[in-house]
Formats: sequence, structure tokens, C-alpha cells
Amino acid sequence: MRNYYIEDIVDEDIDTFEEKLTALEMNGPIQGIFYLPLPQELLNDEQKEHMDDCGPYFLSLETIRNVAGNSLKMELLVRAHNKIRCSCVAYCTPEQRNHMLDYLDQLIESFGIKV
Repeated sequence: MRNYYIEDIVDEDIDTFEEKLTALEMNGPIQGIFYLPLPQELLNDEQKEHMDDCGPYFLSLETIRNVAGNSLKMELLVRAHNKIRCSCVAYCTPEQRNHMLDYLDQLIESFGIKV
């Protein structure tokens, strides 16, 4: 699995991060899992075609709490909300990846978290 990690986040900041994402209704069904929406204009052709059956699309983000240091892990797999397996579920295109890396970095900064 391809992932983007941000490590060494202090407890207070990981708490803040989770609280803010929950307030934005980005939390998933499991504690510590969040869904970061992928903008429709960045979808590839197949994802656009499958939007009604499979979408909306997102990247999964996990907060990992560890005594050695907390971290964030964003999977670079575009997932479909309504189907687990479909050909439209695929690794990010370079444009999608770059946008989502910048998006996560901007979210962290906007929450006042220093990494």
C-alpha cells in the first residue's frame, strides 16, 4: 500500500486534529479513521463514469497513537464510498496525489498544528 506519513505529533495536537475532523464530519465508522474527500474535478474518467454507483470518492486517513510518537497515515488509494471493490478504486493519479498531499498539509496548518 502506498501511504503518506506525518510522524512525531504530540498528544494534544493529535487530539485537536481528531476533534476538528470530527467537527467537519470527516470521521469514518472506526475510531481514528477519517475520510478526506477527493474533489470531483480531479476524478479520472472511470471515476467520473462510476460516480452514481460507486462515489463519492475519498482518501482514508488514520491517526495512529503510539508511545514512540503519534502519526498520521493517509493512504494514496482513491476509495469509493458505495463499493469496496471496483475498477474505479485505484491509486491516485499524480494530480490527485499532489492535491491531497497539499490538502492534508493545509488542514494541519489551519488547525494550528506544527509538524
